[in-house]
Amino acid sequence: MVQYQRYNPWKKGVEYETEDGESQNSLGFNKISTRPRFLHLLFLFLFSCSLLLVPQFCFPSNFLLLLFLNAGTICCDRSSIRFDICFMKGDVRTHSLSSSIYLYTSRNSNGLMDYVPGPNKEDEENKEEEIQHEKIRPYSRKWEKSTMDTVSELHLISKRKDSGSRHQCDVKHGVPAIFFSTEGFTGNAFHDFNDVILPLYITSQHFNKRVVFVIADYHDWWYSKFGDILKVLSDYPPVDFSGDNRTHCFPEAIVGLRIHDDLTVDPSLMEGGKSMKDFHDLLDRAYRPRIKGIIEEEEKREARRNSKGKHPSPRSSENKAKREQKWDLIKKPKLAIMSRKGSRAITNENLLVKMAEQIGFEVEVLRPDRTTELAKIYRMLNSSDVLVGVHGAAMTHLLFLRPSKVFIQVIPLGTEWAAETYHGEPAVKLGLKYIGYKILPSESSLYDEYEKDDPVLNDPNSVHKKGWEFTKKIYLDHQNVRLNLKRFRKQLVQAYDYSFAKKNQDNNPQS
Repeated sequence: MVQYQRYNPWKKGVEYETEDGESQNSLGFNKISTRPRFLHLLFLFLFSCSLLLVPQFCFPSNFLLLLFLNAGTICCDRSSIRFDICFMKGDVRTHSLSSSIYLYTSRNSNGLMDYVPGPNKEDEENKEEEIQHEKIRPYSRKWEKSTMDTVSELHLISKRKDSGSRHQCDVKHGVPAIFFSTEGFTGNAFHDFNDVILPLYITSQHFNKRVVFVIADYHDWWYSKFGDILKVLSDYPPVDFSGDNRTHCFPEAIVGLRIHDDLTVDPSLMEGGKSMKDFHDLLDRAYRPRIKGIIEEEEKREARRNSKGKHPSPRSSENKAKREQKWDLIKKPKLAIMSRKGSRAITNENLLVKMAEQIGFEVEVLRPDRTTELAKIYRMLNSSDVLVGVHGAAMTHLLFLRPSKVFIQVIPLGTEWAAETYHGEPAVKLGLKYIGYKILPSESSLYDEYEKDDPVLNDPNSVHKKGWEFTKKIYLDHQNVRLNLKRFRKQLVQAYDYSFAKKNQDNNPQS
């Protein structure tokens, strides 16, 4: 489920104490104690890292930063409360057994070193070799310590070494790498897209698929579910960082992912001004081949049924009649209802369906679970004119609606801030016509459990102040909705009129 915990922005110029006792300023860069023999390296490092401010204020892409970053340099941007991100350029090599990514500043005649130190070298010798050591957990919920503790910590180590022949490159890549984690809250639709997929799009799209994804905390189920999207972002198979002990070598690497806001792509921070509409186009490219395959499978099954007899089956005749009435069906708006089981379910959903059909909608009810193929959900929602559902992680599928369609979010008691922040505002940025329907206390199942003047019904903010546990227990896990159909009908009629007019306008552009 969506986690409601929010961060408090740090104040500019104020110093903070990190967990290891180091002083850190609000821009996120640790104070560096210089060593005389590394003064020239320190100068190059600071010059390169100063370029981090350039993409923030002048260039929205990471491309220019990597372009101007000096070879042999690790540069980290820790200024965001949401994420850390580090850049490495030069001889980049993985060493998964020690959760390390090495960057070497000395090179042989071939341009790459033939040496990666093992974890059992003498500590004193390693300390002398080491120029820079950064630590990062590549997941975009930096402010939630309990969440970040589940994410593997990666060590980014810059070293000078001129000899040695162990741990040669097992796999040499001619394109950059992006390292990220699929741990944290993955498995929840909101967090899958908000914490990983959208940040991955933001961070990688400017590479035009010429990039390798290296996944820490790799899960087969996660790649099986989102592999269609990753394949349109990269031309290369992903690398399981923990499961693949080979040494992978890259010319450049980005460790961590950028995030702009909840379920959002900020065009002002993107190369070419890309927006949520461009992200939707990417989803269309990702799922279109699979949807085509699903349609072909359905047609083959139908053909096999028809081939068993000389005459078409009644169902086949019915389907043919529907195809002959295609023009009428096209003009009839399609309403998709995202059904829920357990908490925050619409208990009079069957009556809602009947009312929507009476208004004139073609209605389909979606009951997805964790095993439902995303391409099937995308197919249904991308062909829908209106989506109705109760606030929850499943509403993240609003991303599958085409821009200019209608999203009606039913907002239970005590969830208004989260519903608007996590789904209402992103819907508007996607270009949807958004309608937020805040239920009355009498439409909540809590109305039968508490006195009419109880703060649970009349003052949810006072409950929120008691802590997340109370909010979750009362409003998220123990509340269902019984819609006042007479009241809700107004929202459906508004959506129908808008959708019907738009469909007729799109189908008859000259009228």
